[in-house]
Amino acid sequence: MRECKTGDNMAKCNCTYEPCPRKGLCCECIKYHREAGELPACYFPPEIERTNDRSVEKFIATYQKRRR
Repeated sequence: MRECKTGDNMAKCNCTYEPCPRKGLCCECIKYHREAGELPACYFPPEIERTNDRSVEKFIATYQKRRR
């Protein structure tokens, strides 16, 4: 298994939740949000990510609006 490239991940992570212990640990972030029925911050544009609504419904609504 490859090592997690935390530094590279941190440079690209758009999560604005500051006390998050999973920043830069994408595999842990995805697992956490999947178990919660959510998607991680990287699936959302910045203005939506800042709302902390990581629901699948919000993701679908966001991208349905953008396609119209």
